[in-house]
Amino acid sequence: MFHRNRLVPELMVTHLEKSLAFWVACLGFSIAYQRPEDGFAYLDLNGAQVMLEQVDPHAGQWLTAALSKPFGRGINLQIDVEAVAPVIHRLEQAGFALFRACKDTWYRADNVEVGQREFIVQDPDGYLIRLVERLGERQVSSI
Repeated sequence: MFHRNRLVPELMVTHLEKSLAFWVACLGFSIAYQRPEDGFAYLDLNGAQVMLEQVDPHAGQWLTAALSKPFGRGINLQIDVEAVAPVIHRLEQAGFALFRACKDTWYRADNVEVGQREFIVQDPDGYLIRLVERLGERQVSSI
């Protein structure tokens, strides 16, 4: 049986097929299941899960205001991957520019620093997606 996470964001999208091309072909997600008649897909990438739902003004969807691009202002979704280089390659091949170039970053977490190789890309509707390759931990040099 498919395991659903306790927290799964559902993103409203303008064109489900374009979004699936990005999320599946470029980022590497698989379609766990979908309801094409509802413009809905549930995606999974090694336990990172997201739902996509195509905007339909006649479907009574839970919209608190009119949608305008870029969608998702104020949020970015961090997704762990084994390696960022193949994802960047697929994005380049598909014509997606990076929002923020790939770089190694170390974030303090109490007494250690957590390293990640990361970049940010926007999906077709403008959601910010941050892909992360874990680099390990190291002691904090100074607080």
